[in-house]
Amino acid sequence: MLRFVKGFAILLTVGITACNTVDPPNIIVILADDLGYGELSSYGSTELNTPGIDQLATDGIRFTQGYCTSATCTPSRYGILTGEYPWKNERARILRGDAPLILKPGMLTLPSILNEAGYTTAVIGKWHLGLGNGNVNWNERVSPGPAEVGFDYSYILAATQDRTPTVLLENQKVIGLSQNDPLEVSYKNNFEGEPTGKNNPEMLKMHPSHGHNQSITNGISRIGYQRGGKSAMWIDEDLADTFTNVAVNFIRENKENPFFIYFTLHQPHVPRTPHARFVGKSGMGPRGDVILEADWSVGKLIEAIEEEGLREKTLIVFSSDNGPVLDDGYHDQAVELIGDHNVLGALRGGKYSLFDGGTRVPFLVSWPGTIKPGVSEALVCQLDLAASIASLVGVEIGDGAPDSQDVMKALMGKAKSGRDELFVEAGSKVALRKGDWFYIPPYKGAAIHGSVNIESGCSTVDQLYSISKDIGQKNNLAKDYPEVLKEMKAYYAEHKKNPKK
Repeated sequence: MLRFVKGFAILLTVGITACNTVDPPNIIVILADDLGYGELSSYGSTELNTPGIDQLATDGIRFTQGYCTSATCTPSRYGILTGEYPWKNERARILRGDAPLILKPGMLTLPSILNEAGYTTAVIGKWHLGLGNGNVNWNERVSPGPAEVGFDYSYILAATQDRTPTVLLENQKVIGLSQNDPLEVSYKNNFEGEPTGKNNPEMLKMHPSHGHNQSITNGISRIGYQRGGKSAMWIDEDLADTFTNVAVNFIRENKENPFFIYFTLHQPHVPRTPHARFVGKSGMGPRGDVILEADWSVGKLIEAIEEEGLREKTLIVFSSDNGPVLDDGYHDQAVELIGDHNVLGALRGGKYSLFDGGTRVPFLVSWPGTIKPGVSEALVCQLDLAASIASLVGVEIGDGAPDSQDVMKALMGKAKSGRDELFVEAGSKVALRKGDWFYIPPYKGAAIHGSVNIESGCSTVDQLYSISKDIGQKNNLAKDYPEVLKEMKAYYAEHKKNPKK
């Protein structure tokens, strides 16, 4: 499947004329969680100042048409690591905390590509791609997991911050677990005698707005049940410091050889629990505060790279797993305190939506001394990292990463265009972006996701939008451009077989 091309000769093919060495760069992919297109000051936010992340825009390329593959987290992350559209895998849906690993051990992945090129690889932060085979014993090493799909080192939360188990795992072992207090997890029934947010609201410091009313940890009720493992429970407010310190230590310990870090922030996903240093800093409540906290984390990583003299030897990609959401399950005043902050910029939709706001996200690529700073309108997708990075480091991937395209020239600012077409999904529903046109087939379903108050993109009629003329997707042109609609429907039917209704 993989074949390494010695000497990294591929560097010459992407027009990297400023590079004085054939040594491969360190690579860091930073992924925010539920961060919208308009949330960073580098993307036009006037209400939040994000200097840490904005460094990447200042010394790199800010993409205005950068996409993830899905409007929800698990399938989006599947696309990044595999280079395959998540709608091709029925298991690539939002997973429970005890779900089995949806990546096949030994399959081609972004970290396995870099393993082949001699990189030391790590995932630090949120995982949410499943662990084990479906019957996990959390008191032993959990396998398969990150190690079986290409990561040399892992320090992760298993699913999401709002799901059990609320423990961290290092190299697939729960950290700080006592043998005298074994951890049990269930997504079916509560354990006898264990309090829940539903039955014991007096124990909560943050109350659910919908769902999220099962097992309680640190005064916050979650999705799912757990018992035991008290010594291993994380402190929510310390997660950002923990993940950041682990990533910085990994950089320092691996600075002599090429490394890859998949650094997956847990912010601004719910529950939003900023460290005391950030509480009240945004004026928007916990959601704004955790975005500033995430910005701090990114800044600390860049600082560590600079201190080790690695900045011009490190390629950094920053993006988000999907679009934004305000009320996603807890009363944290995200809606009430939003003020003039525009989470979507000029886009429509958000998390869970087929509209552009679900999958068009911040996308920054930085490599000082190699990438000339600027702004690009090239159509690029996180899906393309696998093929593009394989090209960069000289690994041939054969038929692996089947939907990933080599857009390295665009990522390097050496080409004005990237890919021509892209399928994006929300749940089991799929839309098509091709050239300037965005097509959404008819889908049954509510026009508004009631619990989160976000437009779904569902309609009983075909929808066709011109992105360059109508970034907010306000004017459905299906009836005005019948020939374009016909072409889009034909392309959709040919390349997306049997879309789910």
